Amino acid sequence: MKKRHIKYFVLLVFLPLLLVPLGLTWLAGHLHRPLQLEEEYILDVPRGGSLHGVVRHLEREGMLGDANEARLRQWSVRLYALTHEDARRIHTGEYRIKPGENLASLLDKLENGDVIQRPFVIIEGSTFRDMRAQLGMAPGIESLTLHLSDAEIMAELGLPDMHPEGWFAADTYFYTRGETDLALLRRALQRQQRILDEAWAARVDDLPYNDPYDALIMASIVERETGVPHERGKIAGVFVRRLELGMRLQTDPTVIYGMGERYDGRIRRADLREPTPYNTYVIRGMPPTPIAMPGAAAIRAAVNPERTEALFFVARGDGSHHFSATLEEHNAAVRRYQLNRREDYRSSPPPASP
Repeated sequence: MKKRHIKYFVLLVFLPLLLVPLGLTWLAGHLHRPLQLEEEYILDVPRGGSLHGVVRHLEREGMLGDANEARLRQWSVRLYALTHEDARRIHTGEYRIKPGENLASLLDKLENGDVIQRPFVIIEGSTFRDMRAQLGMAPGIESLTLHLSDAEIMAELGLPDMHPEGWFAADTYFYTRGETDLALLRRALQRQQRILDEAWAARVDDLPYNDPYDALIMASIVERETGVPHERGKIAGVFVRRLELGMRLQTDPTVIYGMGERYDGRIRRADLREPTPYNTYVIRGMPPTPIAMPGAAAIRAAVNPERTEALFFVARGDGSHHFSATLEEHNAAVRRYQLNRREDYRSSPPPASP
């Protein structure tokens, strides 16, 4: 073979070996070019969605640039998928894409399931009815309970014939789009059960409770009566002492709960005399169920109440309470704080500044 022919042969064999890697590197570089995006965008990957489906969606939204650039980016994704097997198994959910991001960072999110986590907050002292209303408005949650009664929901959660009030831990729960409301409720229920079990195991002796459920009922009352956190133990102590002495609890939140939707922001004398199962001005002992969702601190206070001589308390108007050991002292405090209320009187603390 002549030398010139040998030269051509070498070029024909080795030049593609040089050019192909360079071409592939150049093509892969399109993964790192910023997407055409001026503001944050939420990408929704449905169940059964594919990587190529995502890329086509980005093209339709104009994020891949003009037609030539979009074609090159699509080929760069195909190349990436050939060399990264995990890239073909993308996770369902919502993804946040910010201006300046590129396909490489998005592919990483899709592989790792870095989906948007939305918060759902169960507020201390809120009711099950409040919580159901919140769930109905939570974005991205799939509702399985919309047409279920409270009893049917508890049956689905494995507690048939149990009243739902109090059984869901006050906390912030993060969820992804498509999670069901039943799944979120199950998480909150299991957390409350753990909190109650741990608190009950660490309770003090000689409490006037028959079982952990009694403690949960007391915790809900404490939660609704507490204006400032450091008073939980003392308020629990007052109620425990009343139970021990055979006194009625006489706490307004139980009256309000018993009134249900009739409550319009005021309690009248007739309401205090109405014989509902929850009116602790009428019944002795505790109501039949919790009246709200107590937080962990209220549950711990219920099983570890502060030992106190106080039998009464009245709101000062700043969220805190004046505690009294005698009825005479209590009546004087009522005259001071209730009958001569200041203009900015509050039975609970003012809201915290943002």
